[in-house]
Amino acid sequence: MAIDIKVAQFPESVSEGTLIEWHKQPGETVRQDELLAEIETDKVVFEVNAPEDGVLDDLLVQQGDTVSSEQVIARMQPGDVPASATREPAATPTDTETTATSDDTPRLAPAAKKLIAEHDLDANLIKGTGKDGRILKEDVQAYLDQADKPGTTEPSRQPGSASAPPSTGEDETQGERPQKRVPMSRLRARIAERLVEAQQTAAILTTFNEIDMQPVMDLRARYKEKFEKQHGVKLGFMSFFIKACLEALQRFPEINASIDGEEIIYHGFYDIGIAVGSPRGLVVPILRDADTLSMAAIEKQIADYAERAQTGKLSLDEITGGTFSITNGGIFGSLLSTPILNPPQSAILGMHKIEKRPVVIDDEIVIRPMMYVALSYDHRLVDGREAVQFLMTIKEGVEDPARMLLNV
Repeated sequence: MAIDIKVAQFPESVSEGTLIEWHKQPGETVRQDELLAEIETDKVVFEVNAPEDGVLDDLLVQQGDTVSSEQVIARMQPGDVPASATREPAATPTDTETTATSDDTPRLAPAAKKLIAEHDLDANLIKGTGKDGRILKEDVQAYLDQADKPGTTEPSRQPGSASAPPSTGEDETQGERPQKRVPMSRLRARIAERLVEAQQTAAILTTFNEIDMQPVMDLRARYKEKFEKQHGVKLGFMSFFIKACLEALQRFPEINASIDGEEIIYHGFYDIGIAVGSPRGLVVPILRDADTLSMAAIEKQIADYAERAQTGKLSLDEITGGTFSITNGGIFGSLLSTPILNPPQSAILGMHKIEKRPVVIDDEIVIRPMMYVALSYDHRLVDGREAVQFLMTIKEGVEDPARMLLNV
């Protein structure tokens, strides 16, 4: 008797999704919990796994179709699967090519796999920068960009492929001024919607300051090896800024609050969102109850979020909510920017590139590693005085880390 394969039940905040890829085709054997398909929503990518061993019978939904919560998308016939049934057939090497073993097969992020297929590239020629050499979307794009430069050769394609990339079903205009039209992903569409919402509904202002990073850099240089050896994670700058933000949020509760209609909600907890770039776009995983976390716990959770963001493994709960956000454009080289609020939060801190600059200390000009910081805030709830003092509290905490330990 055939078994229905259904989409998982979506949370209330997610109404529908798009089936972006089938990993199995009709007639193929599957094992229990093996990945069958991926469904993209405006928040995360959901996986559809096989409910038990058997053979995939029929696909009721095609790649690119819209699906809803608990919709039946395929059927399978249950049954025992021989141990050798799911193994890839052995390839026979020829005189001109050798076959890579399973250990040599490149590991691909879903977005990278899609891009490689669109351009019919040989994944073995692309250097992966993800964990354990995993190839990310950015790696594929960098490979394509390099091939497009004058004097470089065309990207190598899979054996037996045509000289031109296969059609992807997108509108393309060839000639001296080529262009192509692609559908916006659900996540990108949701990001666009929320950014426009923030601009239209909040009175956004931004205040700036600069921070001397020398004290933190000295402290980090002194203890980073012991810290990593004891806690198994590197000591970064973000944990110092999060600790400074927590102190500032406790002093100025309006910045940890949000507006709901004509009411102000003062949150008695501190859920800090950390903006992370991913192949699908910007996501903001949440450090729940950040005030209860040690610096080591903060660094470990941020590292875990950053890694899983690259592979689309963040859960919906991990990127939902938050009372305050931090974004670090400095890792991309940004010297100064005005971050946009993440509704319904009332403020967001922007960190930037550390750059050596001449500054005056004790009436002398010295060279210091300086960072510009920006606080964008909703002026409907936060006055300029509180915003400036909030940023000053962060500056004082980072420039004198002992203050945070002594709470003075």
